[in-house]
Amino acid sequence: MVLELYLDLLSQPCRAIYIFAKKNGIPFQMQTVDLRKGEHLSDAFAQVNPMMKVPAMKDNDFTLGESVAILLYLTHKYKVPDHWYPQDLQARARVDEYLAWQHTALRRSCLRALWHKVMFPVFLGERVPSETLAATLAELELNLRVLEDKFLQDKAFLVGPHISLADLVAITELMHPIGGGCPVFEGHPKLAAWYHRVEAAVGKELFREANEVILKAKDSPPANPIIKQKLMSRVLTMIQ
Repeated sequence: MVLELYLDLLSQPCRAIYIFAKKNGIPFQMQTVDLRKGEHLSDAFAQVNPMMKVPAMKDNDFTLGESVAILLYLTHKYKVPDHWYPQDLQARARVDEYLAWQHTALRRSCLRALWHKVMFPVFLGERVPSETLAATLAELELNLRVLEDKFLQDKAFLVGPHISLADLVAITELMHPIGGGCPVFEGHPKLAAWYHRVEAAVGKELFREANEVILKAKDSPPANPIIKQKLMSRVLTMIQ
């Protein structure tokens, strides 16, 4: 059976997995789970991932959730080029370090930036206080500085001279606030140059394809009241 990936490209970790699989020629069947329609909360999807989150993966009778776990599974199973997750112990540890940091730092900031700037007012019809948005954007700026000063420094990519899983996960996170209209690279010339290197390493066409949905997030139609009620508590938990 063909590997099945349950994705919505609105989601940043789903974009990372989609790009990784496509770039490395991994054969898969994409099963779209529309987050804005609450399809991840369905009984059918719960059979794949009881946590009711995307991404999820099904490889014959083996199912897996959590984006980093899926990326590492694909890395090991399909013998992708070494630069994605290096065999060198210290280089691999640097990838692991970034992947461990980003969950509660950059991801949280990027999620909050998109939701507070676009998805709450446009999709859910909820006003976001100006002080809340300001605090969110200030937190994002702090994490951008950590990304630039601690992880990127003066290297071409986050771990060294070649793209790795760390870069892929980072860039797909940053596309969230970019999709929300945030000037992410303003005042961050090193990050701006890195962005273009990552885009080139992935391939501009694939990068555009993967990020088309998030760049149109501001055009999301308003959620109907039933969907809004189903999603609201999960969204609030997600961005806390």
